[in-house]
Amino acid sequence: MNKRLFLLAHCKGVSQQILRKMMKVDPTLELFFHLKDHEWEAYFQLNKERIKAIKEEYHSMSFIELEKQYKKDNIMFLSLYDQAYPPLLKEISDPPPFLFYKGDIALSHSAQIISVVGTRNPNHYGKSALNFIIKPLIVNNWVIVSGLANGIDAMAHTLSINQKGKTIAVIAGGFYHLYPKQNQTLAEQIMTSHLILSEHAPSTPPQRWHFPMRNRIISGLSKGTIIIQAQKRSGSLITAQQALDQNREVFAVPGSIFDEYSGGTNDLIQNGAKLVQDVSHIIEEFPR
Repeated sequence: MNKRLFLLAHCKGVSQQILRKMMKVDPTLELFFHLKDHEWEAYFQLNKERIKAIKEEYHSMSFIELEKQYKKDNIMFLSLYDQAYPPLLKEISDPPPFLFYKGDIALSHSAQIISVVGTRNPNHYGKSALNFIIKPLIVNNWVIVSGLANGIDAMAHTLSINQKGKTIAVIAGGFYHLYPKQNQTLAEQIMTSHLILSEHAPSTPPQRWHFPMRNRIISGLSKGTIIIQAQKRSGSLITAQQALDQNREVFAVPGSIFDEYSGGTNDLIQNGAKLVQDVSHIIEEFPR
């Protein structure tokens, strides 16, 4: 079954939603080989042209060849059914059916994982707040999750590495299209001694809609999400909302009412996120 799931995860015509629906209708994925076109249309609302394209692409691929290529590039993979699958991520309503990764997957099983997201353009206050809040978490063996974006994300990963902690990066595209390119060196550090995850096949270029999809994985991997500087309309607020939907904790670092990059975090606090002034406000929510 994992081979079937692996190949379907590579089919461009099979979205994550369709793949989850296939697994829900038939966890063995045996039906894929037996459904008639009208049944495909009934189950998955796919037209005949798309059904034909999916079948042709599926049968054109070789599991053995792809596995050989990925092994050469140190890209590992696992399905929702594998024991190594991140346990907290498995609990969300829409977990990725398949994950590709580089690095130490055991990090995703840590008892202390927390996500950190924020603006791509942090000012001095944002940088200082990140150091003040995140450094003690790293010292206390919390694994830091973020999205490898510029700004707060990259700073959180870098701080973890510099402080001899551990970090997990979740990327929006596949491993052959790491984004942004200026974080390539950082990505290589993370995949060597930490962990990078993607729900997309390695040859998949990042698309705009992949980023909110990625954000649900960032929040889903962890017990809570910390927002450090975010505008009122930003990807960080999407991550915060997804954390709430996943019944996870949301922490927000307050900022000046005159700072546009604090508008989003201040709104989160007004709407019920926990205000964070020092690390104790986070740790007290997770008694051992």
